[in-house]
Amino acid sequence: MSPEEKSRTRDRLEAAYEKMLERVHALVGQPGNRVSALRGDLEQAREKAVELGELTREEAEKVATYLERDLHDAAVFIAETGQELQQWWRFDLQQVEERLLDMFISVADQTSVQLRAMQEELRRAGLYYAGEVTGPGTLVCNDCGRELHFRKPGRITPCSGCHGNEFRRLPIDE
Repeated sequence: MSPEEKSRTRDRLEAAYEKMLERVHALVGQPGNRVSALRGDLEQAREKAVELGELTREEAEKVATYLERDLHDAAVFIAETGQELQQWWRFDLQQVEERLLDMFISVADQTSVQLRAMQEELRRAGLYYAGEVTGPGTLVCNDCGRELHFRKPGRITPCSGCHGNEFRRLPIDE
C-alpha cells in the first residue's frame, strides 16, 4: 500500500469513527432504548457503515471496537470518579468540536452505570495500541510515560520517545 493510500484509509477511518458515534448517539437517544443496548447500537452503526459502502466489514469492525473502547473508558471514568470528561481528556473542552463533545458525553453518561459492573473487562479493554484509531483525549505510553494528545479522532502512532506501541488513558491523579 502506497503512503497516499495509507493516508486515505487513515482519514476514512477517522471520519468513520465520528459517523459511527453520530449513529450510536441517535440510537441511544431513542425513547425506550436502554443503556444495556449499547453493543447492539454499535452493531447497528457498524452494519450501516458496511451497508452504505462507507467501510469494509473489517474496517467497520475495527472502528466499532475503537469507539466502544473509548466510550467504555470514558463511562468508567465518569462512574468511578464523578469527574467531568474534561478531566478524562486532560485538556480544555473548548478545543473539542461542540457536536462531537455533545454526542460523546451523551453516550458516555448513559453507559457509565452499566459499565461499573463490567470493570474487569474494561480494564483489559482499556489498552490502546499503535495503529488503532482513538477519540479525543490523552494517552500515555506504557513504556516511557510520554503523552499523546488527541483533539479529534486520530490514528495512534508509536511513541515518539521510545517507539512503544501500547498506551493507556492517563488517570486523573497523575
